[in-house]
Amino acid sequence: MPSENAPILRLLHFNDVYRLEPSEHDPVGGVTRFQSLCNHYGQDPKYQDQPQLITLFSGDGFGPSLESSVTKGAHMVPILNNVPVAAACVGNHELDMGVPQFEYLASQCAFPWLLANVTDPALGDDVPLGHAHKTTMLTSSNGIKIGLIGLAEKEWLEAVNALPSNLIHTDPVVSAKKLIPGLRAQGAEIIIALCHQREHHDVRLAQETPEGLIDLVLSGHDHHYRQARVRSTQILCSGSDYKQLSYIEASRTDTKWDFNITRRDVNNAVPEDPHTVALMDKLFSSLQGKLQKVIGYTAVPLDTRFATVRASESNMGNFVSDLMRFYYNTDCAMLVGGTIRADTVYPPGILRLKDVVDCFPFEDPVVVIRVKGQQLLEALQNGVSKYPALDGRFPQVSNINFIFDPSRDSHDRIVAVQVNGKPLDLEREYTLATREYMVKGGGGSTISIVDEENGILVSMLLRQHFLSSMTVGRWKHWGAALGHHWGTVQEQLRRTGSVVERTDTSHTFRRDSNDASARRTSVDVSSGRRKSSAVWDRPPIRIVEPAEIGLSESEDESEVTAPVLARELSPEEHELVVARKAMRKWWRLAGLSKRHAMGYETGEELGVGWTRGICPKVEGRIKMVLRVL
Repeated sequence: MPSENAPILRLLHFNDVYRLEPSEHDPVGGVTRFQSLCNHYGQDPKYQDQPQLITLFSGDGFGPSLESSVTKGAHMVPILNNVPVAAACVGNHELDMGVPQFEYLASQCAFPWLLANVTDPALGDDVPLGHAHKTTMLTSSNGIKIGLIGLAEKEWLEAVNALPSNLIHTDPVVSAKKLIPGLRAQGAEIIIALCHQREHHDVRLAQETPEGLIDLVLSGHDHHYRQARVRSTQILCSGSDYKQLSYIEASRTDTKWDFNITRRDVNNAVPEDPHTVALMDKLFSSLQGKLQKVIGYTAVPLDTRFATVRASESNMGNFVSDLMRFYYNTDCAMLVGGTIRADTVYPPGILRLKDVVDCFPFEDPVVVIRVKGQQLLEALQNGVSKYPALDGRFPQVSNINFIFDPSRDSHDRIVAVQVNGKPLDLEREYTLATREYMVKGGGGSTISIVDEENGILVSMLLRQHFLSSMTVGRWKHWGAALGHHWGTVQEQLRRTGSVVERTDTSHTFRRDSNDASARRTSVDVSSGRRKSSAVWDRPPIRIVEPAEIGLSESEDESEVTAPVLARELSPEEHELVVARKAMRKWWRLAGLSKRHAMGYETGEELGVGWTRGICPKVEGRIKMVLRVL
């Protein structure tokens, strides 16, 4: 029999979980230890005579993470179902890969996703975005009826480029006043608002709704642990990244609810749950297979060597910084060379998902800030201050041109700067796309436009680019809004000459017509045989068709949970490895300069039948003053 002091309800709450693996320092987090705490509160014998645990999630689970760049969020479905979650609020990162993908993932979840105050007219009159539920009713094991409503702020909707443009956002206060009486009429004894919004919106929700309308606000979007009591409403946000959770015991006196909240940090001392360890092993085994997926094609060598990206302009740095600028439609973009980690040259040919993840392994997102010209200058000064050391701070830029003189004082080396072809105005404000790491490390105040909770990872940015480039085997969950946005980005890339259109039957390289040594090479796609000798600066890469390399993005994403057996390299993979080694050795033996070896001035073109190739160039964005002794 339950004791007189036993709670009427037992709840567990968490929000904003991206990183599955633990960090180095306490609270280490990690899903395996997090699940152990969930199991403790749900299954420990000391709770056997009390109401069953109900777990609620306040959004941001499907992304952003390196894993989601591979699985498009599908890896989180079995993890959330395993907790088990009883209901969740839609967060902004549920929508990183578009609304159709969210709908697909939500259909695989064993619980409802809630979002009452954002509707999509394209789905019908007053239909929530992604066919989410506005409200739901749960019944506890002891018969208590719990009314739940999902609410979100407007700000993060404006930062998600994958959303339809005509969404209708209703003030959360208005939606709560309209819908909660209906839950009460259905017999709800307690009302819980599952929210994905900032703290000040939670406070306003409690202040501006009638006293007693909402008993408990369980929120997400903020990444710090917080709780407050506003009038009779308890507000709680439970940290992030599996590092914290909240255990809540609810009791009632007359019509008032009281909440005893226990914050639990997921420390290293918490044991790992064996079942979840096995689930993670299965997941990561599957990811290894996914990483071999062919996602795109490059028409030129992509230089990611530290000697290049940490000391000079790089065609890979140009391409990624351009993507950041075009995706967020900013004045300029900047990332540090240390962002690019592969330290290799990717030769012309197929690109695999593993190449993207290896090159951009960091999990801090792209953000957009508003900065003064003076701050931009200071960032560039800092970026070149350690040259010629191969320091990770060296800048790679978009729509910025600058000249630096390494003979000058380390923090006064910038000689000239242009933004959009005009001299830098130190007093003007510019919008800048960059990595969150740079914002945290930079000095001075900045105005955030897209902050770290709303930005997406560089790896996800590249993943979406290559998805948008495909012309065969296109992903079945690629939504219209995402397609429209990336259509604009692709058009801007075409104008810069960073992509080449496909051709149907052949793959052609050419050099500039004024180069007397230029030779033309064609490859018969069907046979993979060369029709003439190769251009001197290219390795022999066989061109393969989609059916040969499994290009389709339309498979059932639930396959991510299936184990993949270890296997030897396929012929295509082996050929790619050999080609890369051969190219580097050939350059060295031939004594070619880096500039020619990289083919920066060759004006090559490439076309294949299943995608648009990329062909970024070094354009003279970064120049250095050379002193003659």
